[in-house]
Amino acid sequence: MSVAVAPLTPERERILLLTLAGIQFAHIVDFMVMMPLGPILMRELTVGTREFGLLVSAYTFTAAVSGVLVASFIDRFERKRLLLAVLALFAVATLACALAPGFTTLLLARAAAGAFGGVLGAMVQTMVGDLIPFERRGRASGSIMAAFSFATVAGVPASLYLANHLGWRSPFVLVALISCGFLAIAWRLLPVLRGHIAATDTPAHPLAAMAAVLRDANHLRALAFLSLVVFASFMVIPYITIHIVGTVRVAQDDIPLIYLCGGVASFFSARWIGRLADRHGKVRVYRCVAAGSILPLLLITHLGPAPLPAVLAVTTLFFMLVPGRMVPAMAIVTSAAQPKLRGTFLAINAATLQFTSGMAAVVGGLIITTDAAGAIARYDWSGYLATAITLLAMLAVGRIRMQ
Repeated sequence: MSVAVAPLTPERERILLLTLAGIQFAHIVDFMVMMPLGPILMRELTVGTREFGLLVSAYTFTAAVSGVLVASFIDRFERKRLLLAVLALFAVATLACALAPGFTTLLLARAAAGAFGGVLGAMVQTMVGDLIPFERRGRASGSIMAAFSFATVAGVPASLYLANHLGWRSPFVLVALISCGFLAIAWRLLPVLRGHIAATDTPAHPLAAMAAVLRDANHLRALAFLSLVVFASFMVIPYITIHIVGTVRVAQDDIPLIYLCGGVASFFSARWIGRLADRHGKVRVYRCVAAGSILPLLLITHLGPAPLPAVLAVTTLFFMLVPGRMVPAMAIVTSAAQPKLRGTFLAINAATLQFTSGMAAVVGGLIITTDAAGAIARYDWSGYLATAITLLAMLAVGRIRMQ
C-alpha cells in the first residue's frame, strides 16, 4: 500500500516516474562509470586492482554510513525537500571528483559522492513506494531500473567517449551537469509528500525508527535477501572491463559498444521483467530470472580471447539478466516494508546494499590478480562464488512477506 497520497492519473504517474528515473540515472552513471574507466584510471594513476577496488568500494562504504545516519531521520522530513538537498550535494561532490589531482584526493571525492549518491537511491525507491500502489509497483520498479539501462546505453558510452578523447575527468563534469538539470526538473515537477509524517507518531529518540525497523523479522529477511543479490553481482561487475580489455583482448575503444548493446537490451528487458512480476508473481519471476542469470555469470568470468561479436553476445545477456533480477527483487523488498517506516527501512536497505557491494568489490579485488600484460587470473573463482550466493538468494526470497 502507499502512504496517504491522492490517486495519480496515468499521465501524472508516468511523469513522476520519469523524473525519479532521471535522478536515478545521474546517480547510476556516476557509480557505473568508475568500472569501465578501470583500465584508464589504473594507467593514469599508476595503481593496481586492489587500489582500483578501493576507488569503487569507497563510494559504497560511505554510502552505507550515510544511509544509516539518514535512516534515523528520513521519515521525519518532507520527501521532496530532502531529495532536492541531497541531489544538490551529490552534484557538488561529483564535480570534486573531476577536480581531484591524484589517487588520494580522488578516493576522498568518491567517498563524498557516495555519501550523497547512496541516499539518492533510497529516496527514489521510497517515493516510488509512497506514490505507486502495490499492484503496479513491479512495473514502476522496472521503469526506475530502466534508468540503469539508459545509463548503460547513453550515459556510460558518452562518458567513455569523453574519457578517451578529453581525459578521465570529463565524465564527472558531465554527471555534475546532468545532476543540476534534474535538480531543476525535480524542483518543478515532484509533489510534496507529507503523508508519512501524518501517519506516524514520530518517536522522540532519533534511533527509535531504526530500532522499530530492525525489530521486524520480515524487514531483516528482506535486507538479507537483497544483500545476497547484490553481493553475487558485485563479485563480478566492477572487474568486467578490466577482464575484457586485459584478458579477452577487446580494444578500449570498443568498450562503449559493449555498454551500448547491453543497455539497449536491458532497457526493454527490465520493463518486460517488471510486467511479468506484476502478472505472475514477484517471487516466481525473481527465481526464474536469477536462475537464468547464472549462465552469463559463469560465461563472462570464464571468457578467454574471443572475437567481438561473441563477447557482445555474452555481455548483452549478462546486462539483461544479472541487473534484471533486481527489478522483481526491489519490488519485493519495497513491498516488505511497513508503510509508516518505509523511508527508514529503505534508507537502511540502501546502506546495507552499499556496504555489501563495497565488500563484494573488495573481496573480488583480493581474489583476482593481474599479470604484467594486464590479464586477470582467478576471475572464474568469483563466478563460482557468485553462482553459489545466487542459489542461496533464490531460497531466501520465499521467506519474505509482502504488503
